[in-house]
Amino acid sequence: MENTPSGPALTQDVTDLERQTIRRVARRLLPMLMACYFVAYLDRVNVGFASLTMNRALGFSSAVYGFGGGIFFLGYFIFEVPSNILLSKVGARRWIARILVTWGIISACTAFISGPTSFYSVRFLLGLAEAGFFPGIILYLTWWFPSYYRSRIVGMFMAAIPLSNILGSLVSGVLLDLDGRFGFAGWQWLFILEAIPAVILGVAFWFTMTDWPSEAHWLTVDQRNWLTTRLNTEQSQRESIRHYSLTQALTNKRVLLLSLVYFGGTFSGYGIVLFQPQIVHRLAAGYGMTGVINAIPYVFAAAAMILWGRHSDHTGERPKHVAIAYSVGAAGLIATALMTDPILTMTMLVIAAMGQSSTGPTFWSLPTAMLSGTAAAGGIALINALGNLGGFFGPYIFGLIKDASGGSFTFALMVLALGPIMSASIVLALGHDRRLEHIPGREAAARR
Repeated sequence: MENTPSGPALTQDVTDLERQTIRRVARRLLPMLMACYFVAYLDRVNVGFASLTMNRALGFSSAVYGFGGGIFFLGYFIFEVPSNILLSKVGARRWIARILVTWGIISACTAFISGPTSFYSVRFLLGLAEAGFFPGIILYLTWWFPSYYRSRIVGMFMAAIPLSNILGSLVSGVLLDLDGRFGFAGWQWLFILEAIPAVILGVAFWFTMTDWPSEAHWLTVDQRNWLTTRLNTEQSQRESIRHYSLTQALTNKRVLLLSLVYFGGTFSGYGIVLFQPQIVHRLAAGYGMTGVINAIPYVFAAAAMILWGRHSDHTGERPKHVAIAYSVGAAGLIATALMTDPILTMTMLVIAAMGQSSTGPTFWSLPTAMLSGTAAAGGIALINALGNLGGFFGPYIFGLIKDASGGSFTFALMVLALGPIMSASIVLALGHDRRLEHIPGREAAARR
């Protein structure tokens, strides 16, 4: 509860002010942020659907496709930390707008690749262009939402991932059927048409978003004062425990271990996302039906992500929530590998997607609780940069194993499950960080 004079009437006034402020901020910011992440994730993984016809048209093996799908994350890794530090200096509005426009243009260029070299080059450049987007948004959310609300807010933001997979699956299946229109293959139409929204959103982001709460003229004076005071109080609390410089954040043992945790999740997450359309296509007739069936796991994943994040906020517990989600994801992948019945296979894919998706909201509450300022910008970016290297190794190793096993997915899925098993183990070993305790306002918010 805030440090205000006691008394039922005043406490109720503060509670109402807090509720109204958070609701208004969420309604103002989240729709645009979710829309941006929706198209970001779509442009990142639509290559999975394109592979259904692109690989055959260009003569790509599973290993070539997996390497090209994953090399995105090498470009992402190189520019991740500098990008997020620049965002913290110039503000989110300008920098996120720049990211959206450049990645939209480069994503559209994927339609014109002609072989492995051009495929690798465009995917690498796409990673460079998009670098800093996700950690930038996570950092941006810390500028607007107190700690108590972050897990659920990040959960709502990251719900764009399963929603992107749902709509992307449905739309991509239809776009592949445009094969031959105006001389373009269906997979080329997919890359061109799905890149356009990123450019449009980049322009919209520039004109509609606000960098800091102090500039939020769409809040009342009382709401603006309450929010800035609350956020400043939380920052002071973190820094009273320990103030990290940028260098200390980048070399901190806990930050590096959290990077390894995130690596395990992206290793399995992108491995399955980029190959799931191929798994599902074996269970479906036609590209349109493949899109419908491929969307099913992400419907459940969206609900699980939001509910698990809210439960973590309500209990105030983070590490066990993260570990349980990773464990469920690993169990789902192992079970998928063992299934032969189509219905049971899809059921296990649903479980894997629910576990994988539920890790994000609770995981990102861990580093944001200990870092602030430039250290937060660098630390969050480092975790995302190092962790997302799993997005390179997962698809590449999956493709190599699939080729070596004659096209079977069984052993490749088993190997993917090792990533979240490692992640869950590290999170449990790290335990609870005391910076997550005694967050200002937690008690008041918990009673609502």
